[in-house]
This record gives sequence, C-alpha cells and structure tokens, in this order.
Amino acid sequence: MNKGWKMIILTMLLVFALHQTVFSQMRERSKVPEKYKWKLEDIFPSDQAWQKAKKEVMAKFDEILKFKGQLATSPSNLLACLELNSQILKQLERLSAYAYMKYSEDTRNSDALAMKQEADKLETEYLSKSAFLKPEIVKMDQSTIDKFLKAKPGLKIYKMYLDDIQRTKIHKLSESEERILAEVNLLANSPSSIYSVFKNAELPYPEIQLSDGTKAYLDVAGYSRYRALPNREDREKVFRAFWGTMNKFRRTFGEMLSSHVRRDVFYSKARKYQSSLEYALDANNIPVEVYYNLIENVNKNLDSFHRYLKIKKRLLQVDTLKYSDIYAPVVKGVDLNYSIEEAKDLVLRALNPLGSDYLDAVKLAFENRWIDVYPTLGKRSGAFSNSVYDVHPYVFLNYNGNYEDVSTLAHELGHAMHSYFTNKNQPYILSDYSIFVAEVASTFNEALLIRKVLDEIKDDEIRLSLLMNYLDGIKGTLFRQTKFAEFELRIHEMAEKGEPLTGETMTKLYGDLLKKYYGHNKGICYIDDLYAIEWAYIPHFYYTFYVYQYATSFTASTALVEKVLKGEKGAVKRYLEFLSSGASDYPISLLKKAGVDMTTAEPFEKTMEAMNRAMDEIETILAKIGK
Repeated sequence: MNKGWKMIILTMLLVFALHQTVFSQMRERSKVPEKYKWKLEDIFPSDQAWQKAKKEVMAKFDEILKFKGQLATSPSNLLACLELNSQILKQLERLSAYAYMKYSEDTRNSDALAMKQEADKLETEYLSKSAFLKPEIVKMDQSTIDKFLKAKPGLKIYKMYLDDIQRTKIHKLSESEERILAEVNLLANSPSSIYSVFKNAELPYPEIQLSDGTKAYLDVAGYSRYRALPNREDREKVFRAFWGTMNKFRRTFGEMLSSHVRRDVFYSKARKYQSSLEYALDANNIPVEVYYNLIENVNKNLDSFHRYLKIKKRLLQVDTLKYSDIYAPVVKGVDLNYSIEEAKDLVLRALNPLGSDYLDAVKLAFENRWIDVYPTLGKRSGAFSNSVYDVHPYVFLNYNGNYEDVSTLAHELGHAMHSYFTNKNQPYILSDYSIFVAEVASTFNEALLIRKVLDEIKDDEIRLSLLMNYLDGIKGTLFRQTKFAEFELRIHEMAEKGEPLTGETMTKLYGDLLKKYYGHNKGICYIDDLYAIEWAYIPHFYYTFYVYQYATSFTASTALVEKVLKGEKGAVKRYLEFLSSGASDYPISLLKKAGVDMTTAEPFEKTMEAMNRAMDEIETILAKIGK
C-alpha cells in the first residue's frame, strides 16, 4: 500500500498580492477558531482510539498467512484473501492518514511524528507478511483467472487488480524477493522523511527587516508571502536572504535527494525496468512517450512563455526583468484579497456549471470541518488533499487571503471531490485513482474559478490583474512543472549512468535549465546564480516523477473545461462519471471516456491557444489604457 500520493502537496504557492491578515503564519494553532480547523475526530476520536485500532489491525496480520500457497486452488480462497487484504489495507490507510495529518498540523509534535513512524512501520510489516500474494497471482495463467472470475461473481471488483498484475507479471519477483523489497521500503522512505523534518522544523530560516521597518521571518510560508512584495529592493532582499540560507545547506540537500534518486534506480533495476522513468510510469500504464512529448512540446513553445515574461517586464516597467520579479504584483492598487468566507462563496459560484450534486458535496466540506485553513507555527507548508475511505476527504491549506489562496482552495477541493465521488461509487480496491487523473480534477476547478471571476469583473485594471494571474498559473503549472520534470529526468539519467549526483552538480544542472526556460541568455529574464539552489525547495522531487502530471493534467482540464462551458451535450455528465470512476480503468482510457485524448498533441495545443488569447487581450487592454 502506498497512497501517500493522495496527500497532494501544492507546489504552486504563487502569491499575487501582499496583504495583512489577522491569521499570520506566526499564529499559534490554539488561537484559531475550531470551525477553521479540520475535524480529525471523524477518523479517530482520540490518539488512544488510534492506538487501539493499531493493535486491532496488527492482530489480523497473521490471518493473511493462512492463504499462502492456496490462492490458485479455488476461486473462494482467492476472493477471501483479496477481501481480507483490502480490509487490512483500508485500516492501515486510515491509521496512516490520521498520523500524517496530525503531524502536518505541527511538525514540532514529536508524538505525532512517532505515530507517523509507527504507521509506516506497520505498513512495512504487513507488506512483508503479504508479500506472497502478487507472486502467487503472477504464477496463475490468464485462463485460470478468467475461470475464477466467472465462477465467483464477488471477484468482479478485483478484475482490474488481477488483470494489472498479469500485465506487469514480467516485473514481479519471487516471494522472498518481494519480502525483501517490502522490508527495504521502510529504509527507502528515509530521504523524504529527513528532508521534511529538516526543511519544516529545523532549518534556521532567516529574518530580515523590510524598507518599512517590518520584520519578515522567511520560512517557507514567509518566503511564499514576501516574495510578492511591491517594493523591488525588498523582493531582492527576500530572495537573497532565503536562497542564501538554502544554499548554505546545498550539500545536505544534495545528499538527501541523491539518496532518494538512488532508491529509485535500485527499485527500477530490481523490477527489471529499462529506467526509473519507465518503472514509475508503468504503475499506471502511462507510455514514457507522454513524458518525453511534454518536455519536447514545452521546449518548442518557450517563445510563448517568453512572450508572457516580456509582458510582465512591460507591466513592471523595469529595464531588466529579474527572477526576483516573477511573483511581483503587476497592477498597483488592485485589491484581490478575500476572507475565507468570501472565498467559499466565490468558489461555489465558480463551480455552478457542474450541477447541484457537485455543489452539495462542496458544501459538506465547508460545513463539516473537512478543511484546515490557516497557517500556524510549526504547520507544514503548502497544501494537500487527503482522502480517508469510509470517512470523507480532507483539505489542508495555509490560507493568507490573496487570490492565489482562493485558487488553491478550488484546486484542493477538486481533489477532495474526486475522492468523494470515487469513494461513493467504487469499492475500496478501485478507489486509489492515479495521480495522472487526480490533477485534472484540481486544475479543472482552477479554470472554472478564473473564468467566473473574469465574467463578473469588467474593470480593465482588475481584468488585467486576473489575466496576468491566469498566465501566472500557466507559468507555474505548465512551464515551471515541466522544468521540474526535465530536471528530475536528468538527475535520474545521471544516476543511471553512474555520474556523480551532489548538491553542486544538481545546482549546476538546475541553473542551466532555469536559464534556458526563462531566456536568460536571450535577455528575457536575468537569473542570479544563487537562485539555482531552488531545486532544494521543491518537496515533489521526493514523489518520484510526480510533477509532470501537473502539466499534462492542466492541458487535459483546459480541453475539458472548454467542452463544459460551451455546453457540449453530455460534457458535464461525462466529467462527473470520470470523477466517479476511481481506478476502474487506466488513466489514458478514463480521460478518453471523459472526452480528451492524451496520446495526441491536441490538449497541449488547446492550452497554447488559450494562453495566447489571454496575452492578446492583455495587450489590447494595455493599448486601451495607454500602458
């Protein structure tokens, strides 16, 4: 079991406007009203109940062993084993989710960290005991499985699971080898855990004084907030202080990420894959060409990205656009701040095209404390959604009140609603939908949000702000994530070739990519060498070959939103069926049923068309208002 990907952490912390809010990132959690904190009691009423449930599930571990060597003897044995396995995995996921979310509330909480480690250990222990399961199914031929499926209707819900094992049987190992890999898993996750603790709880982040005398504490949340300051000198100071601190630890960060990459290479070789990329993508039956094509298409369209950067430079009225200008507000005096209640209302209006069933589910999230809203001391950075089967989804935010935070709320609700509808309509074994389709649901909501806001606001200055925010989203979701994807591909290729992978080599590689994407050598945007340490800031590199799916999903959702908003017959119905499908089919097939073919260039081309239309309108507005 590995459903950690469902704790989807948002990379795109793009801050559009500086503001002050009563809930700053330095607020203690105890000071936040209960209605703005998620209700983990829905999973377990207390830590003591968690401990009791842990003991109960542990007591079931040995029950799985009675099926060892018996799966191929009868359809009844196969069904009974798969049902017990699903039951145990579901309970383990529940334990893991509670511990992870408790830890995310406050990474300084050593008790929560211990619970998280216990849950990880428990998972490893069970996977070791059940390691015989897949190897025995691998030994069964397809005709036997088909016969069992026909003889035992209860096996129908496991058909996808069984067929997928047959599809990948060449990569399955012997029982003893599978047990070793299961045991190794506990060690294999260490780089990610060490990175999280160091970055969120122990890294000595700097504090600086801004031009107005304000003290700015530059942890991850603080950097995300203060990098968008309107004063350029302050922004430069923020960048240099934050990245200067990160750079001091580049060797440590390098060893963490290098260890993680070596883990990936080990697993891919052990599973007899040609590369780490093939290993990662094959889990969801995604052709590696999808990954390569994304990088190729983006590199071919960097001129469109550079057009966006030139517009940014024009609006900022600077002689040279610098990397420290990327998050700066481009239209002065435009108030795009929202209280959380205003944000909820706006999101509901934006999601109206999806119908009453979807809206009613979102209201459940708002009214029943599914959402943890504000940043507090020790709270993990970023945002994610986490689904707990038989309970409900959860949303984790660090809400500061700017428009991008509203967009993040819509984004994470997309994940939550995907889980909500899947869990309502699919059995547990088919609830673990892939990341590839997960990001479609989230970016779909973001697209509806920006369309709604643009429909409601006619003022040229505000529209200019919103259009630039939309382009900022494309920058962050498509171009930035693809740059990350290219970096991740290159470091894995280096490791597979036996080349040294250190903090210095990764910084050099990342710096070269950063300069290529942002047109440094073409005079488009100046990149200070210090900022090449940015790779160390990205937690998603510990979610192997994850980030490319932000980009591919964005292009898919762009195409699907067009169909819904144009009123194409059946578009909403197909989309809701897609959200309800879970893992009942492979991602490429699910998206084809929803109305978009990811094996073609069309979704990417549609996205480029939308991007250039937005830039056309911006230039029209600029000509109209004389800028």
